[in-house]
Amino acid sequence: MRIAIVHDWLNQNGGAERVLEALHDLYPDAPIYTSLYDPARVPRRYADWDIRTSFMQRFPLAKARHQAFLPFFPLAFRSFDFSGYDLVISNSSGFAHSIRVPPGTKHINYCLTPPRFLWMPGAYLARERVPARRALLPLIVALRRYDARSVRSVTRFVAISEAVRDRIRRWYGREADIVYPPVQTDLFRAVDRPAEYYFVAARLVPYKRVDLPVRAFSELKLPLIVAGDGRDGAALRAMAGPTVKFTGWVSHERLIGLMARCKAFVFPAEEDFGIAPLEAGACGRPVIAYAAGGALETVVEGLTGVFFHEPSPASLSDAVRRFEGMAFDPAVIRRHAEGFDSRVFHERFASVVQETMRSPGPVLPEPREPALERSEG
Repeated sequence: MRIAIVHDWLNQNGGAERVLEALHDLYPDAPIYTSLYDPARVPRRYADWDIRTSFMQRFPLAKARHQAFLPFFPLAFRSFDFSGYDLVISNSSGFAHSIRVPPGTKHINYCLTPPRFLWMPGAYLARERVPARRALLPLIVALRRYDARSVRSVTRFVAISEAVRDRIRRWYGREADIVYPPVQTDLFRAVDRPAEYYFVAARLVPYKRVDLPVRAFSELKLPLIVAGDGRDGAALRAMAGPTVKFTGWVSHERLIGLMARCKAFVFPAEEDFGIAPLEAGACGRPVIAYAAGGALETVVEGLTGVFFHEPSPASLSDAVRRFEGMAFDPAVIRRHAEGFDSRVFHERFASVVQETMRSPGPVLPEPREPALERSEG
């Protein structure tokens, strides 16, 4: 069976890339099609992969500022030729799912989320501080209409969480299976004597909401270590009190060490899934998480962590105070994380592939013509 894998872009290194690595482990001979590729921004082992880029690879500045080239992504993915493949797997939160596949070729979309910048534009553009937001609305409406039609190439949707499955149902009119993203639990180990600091690891960009723990722990005067870099770094450092320390970018080995020794991992953003809380869990460390999105499916209140229910420093501070009076069993937390191990992902996704290849394609609904006011944000 000839398989191809499609990924939105390869110019950053995050949860989407962990999924891509797991798909590559499952199907190592499958070439990877992507809009653009920057070897300096992804793990070195990608250099040994068969990576095939679109015409956008030749655009100056596209690898550094791909958001500015939004109108070109649909064309980039439609330009790929998948003749001769039996199955194409798209791994997408952007436009990778909008590919064209020839008759007889199956297309499984592993949906990280329908594009937030199209379907939740108000919240997304405000968080990202995009100038001239109103001027972008006609483009967003046109791209959303295109997106709703393009998913007719998808034979089967697989969502990463209940939240994403609900979006697929509401915005695309399609049903989806759920296969949780992979966590490499074997890379993480518990330590005998954790330290007293709390820990955040994230890109320092608006939607990650690192401002919440920075403000909360500054007010609480409790130690917090923040690992990561990004365009919000200077502003976050300016608002931080003396108990908040920033490491900048850290290697994966140091990240694991910081995570394993923390008192608790703080997860302040509403994420579509969120692998980091489970990586902390694989270290036996509890999580203090915002009660929204994928965290509702990965954190068990009172067993593996605690929730805060408002995206505010005050709500997070209340959760930290509650946490300080609680006890958690690292072995129990570790066992919970192992339920999301890469091995589980491999088994479940391979099963989806086998079922899809045995089954006829779905009877697809008519494409929607969504109005802007029907979206969130």
